[in-house]
Amino acid sequence: AFLPVFVYSLKVSPLIEKISDHKDFKKLLRTRNNVLVLYSKSAAAAESSLRLLSSVAQEVKGRGTISWIDCGDTESRKLCKKMKVDPNSKEKGVELLHYKDGAFHTEYNRAVTLKSIVAFLKDPEGAPLWEEDPEAKDVVHVDSEKELRRLLKREDKPLLMMFYAPWCGVCKRMMPSYQQAATELKGKYVLAGMNVYSAEFERIKEEYNVRGYPTICYFEKGKFLFHFENYGATAADIAEWLKNPQAPQPQAPETPWADEENVVYHLTDEDFDKFIKDHSSVLVMFHAPWCGHCKKMKPEYEKAAEFLHVASDSPGVLAAVDATVNKALAERYHISGFPTLKYFKDGEEKYTLPHLRTKKKIIDWLLNPEAPPPPEPAWEEKQTSVIHLAGEDFRESLKKKKHTLVMFYAPWCPHCKNAIPHFTTAAEVFKEDRKV
Repeated sequence: AFLPVFVYSLKVSPLIEKISDHKDFKKLLRTRNNVLVLYSKSAAAAESSLRLLSSVAQEVKGRGTISWIDCGDTESRKLCKKMKVDPNSKEKGVELLHYKDGAFHTEYNRAVTLKSIVAFLKDPEGAPLWEEDPEAKDVVHVDSEKELRRLLKREDKPLLMMFYAPWCGVCKRMMPSYQQAATELKGKYVLAGMNVYSAEFERIKEEYNVRGYPTICYFEKGKFLFHFENYGATAADIAEWLKNPQAPQPQAPETPWADEENVVYHLTDEDFDKFIKDHSSVLVMFHAPWCGHCKKMKPEYEKAAEFLHVASDSPGVLAAVDATVNKALAERYHISGFPTLKYFKDGEEKYTLPHLRTKKKIIDWLLNPEAPPPPEPAWEEKQTSVIHLAGEDFRESLKKKKHTLVMFYAPWCPHCKNAIPHFTTAAEVFKEDRKV
């Protein structure tokens, strides 16, 4: 379709597809899965929107499609009627509707800015940008390294910068307090935010030691001094800390389990074999100090150990091994996840037990030690279309394919376990595609 003369003078992007016929529109929706459509009551009403959407189209090229339907011309009016869209009812005479996978998805009702529309088209299901929240109007939102450098150079007031990722749960929980503090402290301090999740910000992350999200840095006259680490802070906490900003105090190290008062036998590389030989029935918990599941299980394990300690006809004893310290034992027994429970009978390893997590289950099992149900086969042992790579063939395998998506995982990782069925299904979809 021909664009009106004024449109050319606007330098409207040729990436914007003007549609006036219903068949053409159906074809567009059938062949593109991410389409934002500008409906306008007239060409003149569309002018400023087209200017903005030309820039958007360039930014989302290959990922999204921008289309324009002018409900003011005779042919397009029928299309608008069929689609039940009436931009005349809108204040500015324009309406933005989004179509996904061939069907209507939603009315675009976020900020009408280049950044917001681009972010929406890159992730139509995603949450709005932080700066779209009216409550966050006093947070200084930084988009680029250049902007960050400029802000640090010109700002004389003490500045707090939150480096965050849009998907980060801790960041989302902290944002309301942070933006409230930004409003209450306006004029005395500057509170800023920067989404640094994208790979283009690797240099920034390296410079300010961003190892997780959020990472909050305190600056005076453009110079980074130290991190703020109270992620449960209220607006009042932030204000209080800014009165006397200090580096985070080093946390007191946790007391190793072996040093605590308990009746579990804590074994090491040196005394393990003798202990197993001297006791005919031993349940050993291989653990790591940082492991959350181990910490959860520890009280139950200690209660079971106390019960067995005082029982007149105890069916066995409970022991523990810190696998991060006693690496020879961890290697010998192929410990790859925590906690791992192994049962030793008359000095020999007999079973690995994945299912004993409470005092009752531990004691009941020791009273009647039986082989556990066979473990589910490992992912690489199952017949799927996923190629499982090892260190020695990793690079060679990747050279043979044009497009490769590699999932680095640990067998015990819950997020990995949730992702595996989806990853496997995707592999099935592409199994005939020699390039993927």
